[in-house]
Amino acid sequence: MVESRALARWKALGHPVLTGQPPVLQNIGTEAIETLGELMLYDSTISPRKNQACASCHMPYAGFSGPIPSVNLTMIAFPGAVHFRAGKRTPQRHPYSPFFPVLQYNQEQGLFFGGNFWDSRATGYKLRIPDAEQAQGPPVDTQEMGFPDTACIAFRLSQAAYRPLFEEVWGEGSFDIKFPRETARICATPGGAAVFGGNTTPLPLSAGDRTRANIVYDRWAQSIDSFEQSVQVSPFSSKFDAFLAAKYTLTSDEMSGFKLFNGKGNCNSCHLDGRGTSLKSDQADTSAVAMVNPLFTCFGSANEGVPLNPGNAFYYQTKPDSYGFIANPYGFGYRDLGLGSFLRSAFGSGPNPNLKWKQYAPTVDGQMQVSSVRDVASTPPQCPTSEAPGPYFQKAFFHNGYFKSLKQVVHFYNTRDKYAYPVTSGHCPKGTTEKVDCWPLPEVRNNIDMTSGNLGLTDEEENQLVAFLQTLSDGFTRPYLNSDIYTGACMKGGSAATQGNEHLIATPPLPPCASAICSVAPAPSPSIP
Repeated sequence: MVESRALARWKALGHPVLTGQPPVLQNIGTEAIETLGELMLYDSTISPRKNQACASCHMPYAGFSGPIPSVNLTMIAFPGAVHFRAGKRTPQRHPYSPFFPVLQYNQEQGLFFGGNFWDSRATGYKLRIPDAEQAQGPPVDTQEMGFPDTACIAFRLSQAAYRPLFEEVWGEGSFDIKFPRETARICATPGGAAVFGGNTTPLPLSAGDRTRANIVYDRWAQSIDSFEQSVQVSPFSSKFDAFLAAKYTLTSDEMSGFKLFNGKGNCNSCHLDGRGTSLKSDQADTSAVAMVNPLFTCFGSANEGVPLNPGNAFYYQTKPDSYGFIANPYGFGYRDLGLGSFLRSAFGSGPNPNLKWKQYAPTVDGQMQVSSVRDVASTPPQCPTSEAPGPYFQKAFFHNGYFKSLKQVVHFYNTRDKYAYPVTSGHCPKGTTEKVDCWPLPEVRNNIDMTSGNLGLTDEEENQLVAFLQTLSDGFTRPYLNSDIYTGACMKGGSAATQGNEHLIATPPLPPCASAICSVAPAPSPSIP
């Protein structure tokens, strides 16, 4: 359905007129490139088995995050094109990700800002658009769409029904590449297969053809970024946007939550909303709105002390699959150091393009990107909330999906330090309830953000914060594109405080952190068990 709608949008465009100097696709150039990106996002042929699209893990009815409730509830990491492989983290939301700047180390603040992905590894160093570089990751990620070579994307795009639109936008001759006879066979084999012997460019292309294929891959990235930045995906159409335009009056609970967001809850210190932060009881923010399209992020990273989630499928991918590939040879010896692992170019992340950043790795171990909280509560229309008792759509929150409701997220920020126990998930003491009055140990105990953890919020105030977060879902002032395509069932019953607890599993005894992660120089300080 979604693909057919995108194809219809393309067919309705008409032919662009290239004119001016520099040449511009007059009148429909914007919609042409955005439509191209939309077609690419939903194209399942961009995977070896032609069974996995970007949208397989990012659907609009979930705010372009994880679209399958059962996965969100259990294994967290979504299955890839090879269905016995799965990623490491929850799928991040697409809306507003294009507004993140190129990753930079701010020497005065001693902090990193920008990039895309949870660990900021899509830095934007080359394309200068982190969101575009993010789009280049999944097609060749062994656990996601899984091509063995970036040139396979150019090959499959050359066969796509929308190839004429690509050539209208990016130029005729874009696919003048002499693909060898074995291209189809190679591109039908998932990346990481033993047959490739670790070679990440198994297609034998000439230097010129390799360059042309690389250009096509950059165009792929820029097109998807154009769609994600468009009003189809990042439209600023929430209740809160209407409130800022004086076209909606927040309810009593929503307004109370807004004040808590900027005050006692201290949310606005990281999730910036264009207003000041009033942390003390005698403070009142009387300033005017400073930004009418706030992004609700500081573009930075933080370690909130989230517990290790033993339900994450990545921990169990320790044996060779049918292609001889092992996703995680370290099992529960894996620790997700986030930005720290990326700066070291360590296992579980990607290559760091800036050697000068490496020295700062110990100062950011455990830190994950401060995502925008826009659309954090987005759900399908027939499942109007993410919170039990519902009817609700089951989501997963934070990088490892440990939290199953926004209520749990807010309660964690509020009571993390008050109810801290020296246990791992699944082992809270008798008489306590995990995620209610017992919080297990952080997965990474270094560099924990201490601006939260004991906020002193009441249960009612926690609920008011959730009510405010729900005002940030797009689709209030005008329909949100393709949010109506969910065909699954809503869940009912239970409590948001313990939502998903029936699926908790006991963390096994943890081996030491693998040396490929925690012994890469400069080593974490203090050392990570």
